[in-house]
Amino acid sequence: MLTQTAFQGKLTKTKDLFIPFVVAGDPTPELTVQFALQLQKAGADILELGVPYSDPLADGPTIQRAAQRALKKDMSLTKAIELVPKLREAGLEIPVVIFTYYNPVVQLGYDRFFEMLEENGAEGVLIPDLPYEESEDIRQLADEKDVEFISLVAPNSEERIKRIAEHAKGFIYCVSTLGVTGERNDMSAETLSFIKKVKEHSNVPVAVGFGISSNEHVQLVREHADGVIIGSKIIRLIESELEALENGREAEALERFYKEIHELVK
Repeated sequence: MLTQTAFQGKLTKTKDLFIPFVVAGDPTPELTVQFALQLQKAGADILELGVPYSDPLADGPTIQRAAQRALKKDMSLTKAIELVPKLREAGLEIPVVIFTYYNPVVQLGYDRFFEMLEENGAEGVLIPDLPYEESEDIRQLADEKDVEFISLVAPNSEERIKRIAEHAKGFIYCVSTLGVTGERNDMSAETLSFIKKVKEHSNVPVAVGFGISSNEHVQLVREHADGVIIGSKIIRLIESELEALENGREAEALERFYKEIHELVK
């Protein structure tokens, strides 16, 4: 009998997943906790906690702005991981996936990185600039520490789709389009065909990200995949409340944010 992982233990369903992305420390670590709780209340199933990075290859302008705000607050890889117990203490129950680029992990060291993930209770990790073919050591350490290593698969990965999907853990992050993150207006037939192909080979939920920003996108994705990953749209909602947050109207800002997210999820 297979042992259930910590990630699987906290994931309550495997269809119609809502996976929000927020940047740790944007606009402050304390508010990251509050926004995460509002997202869970609104129906989030998994939280992607982004580590701000000065040279993000996959992030569009919205997430880059969030990263800059967080870096000004001295947020780092270690501090982002150490935010997980604070999320738990505040009442977050859904799985937390640390989204970080490869360079900070190398700087910290593989062993220390996974020790910290284990010590602080993060259930997953996603490293967008680490190719699957070069991830064997990290995937092995992740297995040893009961951390799900989340794989990305992109439309230009055709000959690799089967291999990546068959070995995916937790869920598979299906990149809906080439380029960087950000809101887009359409989704091509080629993208939907690609998602279907990933789904055919995956034993874990397939979630689609990069450019999911409208109800029409979500309805299309629901027919082919198991969940959606939304980042830029959520960060834009946070940005819309910065003035209120900076002027002591935190409760008012959080209430508006929850109403917007609840409507988005509905």
